Amino acid sequence: MSRPRIVIVGAGFAGYRTARTLSRLTRHQADITLLNPTDYFLYLPLLPQVAAGILEPRRVSVSLSGTLPHVRLVLGEADGIDLDGHTVHYTGPEGEEGTLPFDRLVLAAGSVNKLLPIPGVAEHAHGFRGLPEALYLRDHVTRQVELAAAADDRAECAARCTFVVVGAGYTGTEVAAHGAMYTDAQVRKHPMRTGMRPRWMLLDVAPRVMPEMDERLSRTAERVLRQRGVDVRMGTSVKEATHDGVVLTDGSTVDTRTLVWCVGVRPDPLVESLGLPMERGRLLVDPHLQVPGRPELFACGDVAAVPDLNQPGQYTPMTAQHAWRHGKVCAQNVAASLGIGERRAYRHRDMGFVVDLGGAKAAANPLGLPMSGPAAGAVTRGYHLAAMPGNRVRVAADWLLDAVLPRQAVQLGLVRSWSVPLESSSPEVARVPGSPKRPGEATGPAGQRSDGGDAGTHPGGEPAKGQPGAEPARNHPGGEPAKGQPGGEPAKNQPGGEPAKEQPGGEPAKNQPGGEPAKNQPGGEPAGSRSHGGRAKGGQSGSPRASGKPRRAVEAAGPRPARGGSGKPGRAPRASGAGSAGKRPTAPSGPSRSAGPPTDPGPEPPANQPPPGPDIAPGPVKRTDGRAAEGDS
Repeated sequence: MSRPRIVIVGAGFAGYRTARTLSRLTRHQADITLLNPTDYFLYLPLLPQVAAGILEPRRVSVSLSGTLPHVRLVLGEADGIDLDGHTVHYTGPEGEEGTLPFDRLVLAAGSVNKLLPIPGVAEHAHGFRGLPEALYLRDHVTRQVELAAAADDRAECAARCTFVVVGAGYTGTEVAAHGAMYTDAQVRKHPMRTGMRPRWMLLDVAPRVMPEMDERLSRTAERVLRQRGVDVRMGTSVKEATHDGVVLTDGSTVDTRTLVWCVGVRPDPLVESLGLPMERGRLLVDPHLQVPGRPELFACGDVAAVPDLNQPGQYTPMTAQHAWRHGKVCAQNVAASLGIGERRAYRHRDMGFVVDLGGAKAAANPLGLPMSGPAAGAVTRGYHLAAMPGNRVRVAADWLLDAVLPRQAVQLGLVRSWSVPLESSSPEVARVPGSPKRPGEATGPAGQRSDGGDAGTHPGGEPAKGQPGAEPARNHPGGEPAKGQPGGEPAKNQPGGEPAKEQPGGEPAKNQPGGEPAKNQPGGEPAGSRSHGGRAKGGQSGSPRASGKPRRAVEAAGPRPARGGSGKPGRAPRASGAGSAGKRPTAPSGPSRSAGPPTDPGPEPPANQPPPGPDIAPGPVKRTDGRAAEGDS
């Protein structure tokens, strides 16, 4: 008799704990498969310390194969679930496709970024949900301070050293607290010519910092932020975002080159495609984390609406603490369904929260006891060390080194702005030139964005127009022509690039390898809306995803037919939306956004111009508007 097959979708807090507990309970009596786009479990609470240069990225990345030795790891992103056929369809990191059969399925796909219908946010803001975004923010902040220090113009200096964080929840508060310490340390070593200092702003429409937590924690966190010079503005948010700054809801304008989006999360839309009962975007389950009417299907973490037995009529909130506990109970109930052990209902006790504010400062209420100062800092870091499933010694060593040595404020340049768009379907994976295009993502084939360093597209596949300073990287192999340049001129001199279009007098593009003529010239190749890998640029809207869960992938020819909850063959649609916040008529993402019609791909590029490989790094940025080149500002 064959062993039962258990498939777990997602390796976040809930998925990782489920796999680890099941491996211990079944003792080789079942085949356990974990499907995840990355080979590591990301400990999200310490991600702000990666952006601030305290911890190295691998410290918060726990190897799945190294810590789950009896679990089969499959790298890929689930894009279709056939409940009747008991199969999960997935797409691998290199575009390959596969199917995983199951006898028991655990959905632990996690949550995604929650976007609001604010003009310009999708184009000019960056999220904070994965390692690539943390690495990009660290480089970007370092670069802005260095450029501000070299600037003679006070207005430019002020804009570059102003950093706006939207969302005063757990993540946004820690990002602002650690970021202020990081930039202050830079300025102490290299003072600015104009005598200015970095300025951090924390915005939220809520009446206080961290409104979902204890009020005493909120007061402690706000006091520490204000002591560090952070401009905390409650009841205020962003009304419009541009390349040069943001317009706030109180009518004021702030010149800035940095907008960090930490507004919140919503359940991953993967579960919406199943056609099962939902509760504000989450899959309804019973207290045993099992989907009613589907004995083979379990759900836990942020995608599951788990009844709160301590507060009848309510559901457990979407926090890492609950997701971690869900995973243990879910594993016990999956094993019980196979005849191993007994079922148990999920019941929790609030253990309190901890917020690391950098240095020796923290806010914590372990077991309901409010604490602040160095004592809270010790409790907070002790809690994180105890909660991490690995890398404890390395994390403690990095903390010790940070206490006695200055931080290294250098730009690695490994992640560009277009690699981490806000509407990315998987922020845990940085986009690279030539990677397979995902349906529902707003950027071009190489993921360029119009945030001041790289050419980009608006949601829906339209090119960004009229953005000041939105020049793309020149001499970038495989780069798309720049949109929105004065006079509508595209980027030139790109190896393997498309010929220049709409030049006065119809002159051919200069310095193109092979001397290809411009568009509309006799015998010339028209400039099409394709990358040099032959992939059509999408006319599709974004579908944001979060770490610790699968994401969609698609063939270059386009998405497959949709598959609904009936379990019929096909690919499940993954629409982005406001989730619990409701539908948005004009937002960059929505609960049931449909992809727009694809643009005409046009002809293939000339045969003597080979497409670039995915490992070719972007070239430097050249600007034509008189500003200093800055890369990804």
